[in-house]
Amino acid sequence: MVIEEMTEGECRAMLARADIARLACARNNQPYVVPIHVNLHGEFLYGYATLGQKIEWMRQNPLVCLEIDEVITHWRWASVIVFGDYEELPDSPEYEGQRKVAERLFERHPVWWEPASVPLAGHEQRSRIVFRIGIGSVTGRRAAPNTVEPNHVRGNVAQVRWLVRVLRRVVRTQ
Repeated sequence: MVIEEMTEGECRAMLARADIARLACARNNQPYVVPIHVNLHGEFLYGYATLGQKIEWMRQNPLVCLEIDEVITHWRWASVIVFGDYEELPDSPEYEGQRKVAERLFERHPVWWEPASVPLAGHEQRSRIVFRIGIGSVTGRRAAPNTVEPNHVRGNVAQVRWLVRVLRRVVRTQ
């Protein structure tokens, strides 16, 4: 496997394709990570949630980190990290423009409000919150198979061939 740094343009292209990110926030030196739906527009990742732990924590500490990945195989994957700032977009005239951007982004996805708006079993519906993460910095890495077969892969192939020979002998003797 070969691991390479991604350019900022490659990172942003991956962010544009992303639907799910892992959001990390922290309060009182305790980290918390949760998957969220995101949509990129300009210098912001837009999201939608209901009032709960992640919103409460981001209100107290707006510094967040997001991780987005694309995994094809063990040897072919990409991962992007975004450091940014949380910003709520309340339903008020001063945020109307930003909320319209968010709504247009969300509407690209069927049932975009799920699972964020679905109440937990036995609980009442919580307040809905539209927010965005201002991108401070972005980095990424990707992996690709090495053109030279590593020793552990050759060893595994040899083990598989040995097992196939043994199984053939067992089948012939039965």
